Amino acid sequence: MDNLIEELLSSPEREAVGSELEVLKSIYGDDAIRSWKEAPTDDTIRFEVTIDFPSPYDEVKITTLISLSSTYPADSPPQLQLLSRYIGAFGVDSNLFGSVLRTYISANGVEWTRGAVCVFDGLQNVLDRCVQWYEDRLSAQRAGELLREDAAESNLTTRPIPSDPEDAPPSSFPVDRRDIVALPPGIQIFEAEPILDRKSAFVGRACAITDPSQVPLILSYLSSDRKISRAAHPIINAWRCQVGKTLHQDNEDDGETAAGGRLSHLLQILEINNVLVIVTRYYGGIHLGPDRFKHINQAARNALELGGFLDDEGHNKSRGRKH
Repeated sequence: MDNLIEELLSSPEREAVGSELEVLKSIYGDDAIRSWKEAPTDDTIRFEVTIDFPSPYDEVKITTLISLSSTYPADSPPQLQLLSRYIGAFGVDSNLFGSVLRTYISANGVEWTRGAVCVFDGLQNVLDRCVQWYEDRLSAQRAGELLREDAAESNLTTRPIPSDPEDAPPSSFPVDRRDIVALPPGIQIFEAEPILDRKSAFVGRACAITDPSQVPLILSYLSSDRKISRAAHPIINAWRCQVGKTLHQDNEDDGETAAGGRLSHLLQILEINNVLVIVTRYYGGIHLGPDRFKHINQAARNALELGGFLDDEGHNKSRGRKH
């Protein structure tokens, strides 16, 4: 690389490219940038750059091939290609490969300006997208682990309890009755698929109600579930219930400031009564900013849709679809 940089710096037409390569070496380190192993058949400059992921993923690296045509930067942008076949333990898919190739021609990429060097901007854009892709896979993996844990726990906690303890079948894992809270009769809870973002997960649930007195019983039932109670914000909720001519309604943030009020507003604009909607947020250690409210609202809508509360004929009714 040093010989290539020296050669470029000595050429007035390509001095800017030589200077750019010097800057890249100073940013990523001498060992991170290597000439491409295949000899060029034209005037295109090819080299690969290996970049470490930021903390806490310091052990993860990606390698990108950069191709600079003889007309770069005056008349053509760089071309980037992801060489890494795996990022961490996850095999890279075609969508990520394609998005890297389109770095300088897509809306989510880097804007190329004629005459301006832009390899560093492109590499950072690729790094950001690869980190996001990797975190999405970690979140999905963690969600799968939670679901497997839940399935194992449900085998223990959903077993029918006999009226006489002596009639119970022998078990190495006896059920503790004190941990079980019953749902009010006729209540069916609809649970949507988790929404995953940067290691956080948002799970929406909804159920039809006929009286405000049912709400604390349903929330207690959900809170008694260890999977739900260990979340950072287990029962963010809002409800509306029409009793006679009086509309009762309330909401709870459960530690996520203003989240309950947003759910209440969602029910109001959707004009849905006789429903309780709950969102559970599992915090993954990365602040999401305003995005968390978008996910909370979407998780609630998904649960309402699953329950049939968004059907045109289902507004202001007390039942959702059963499944």
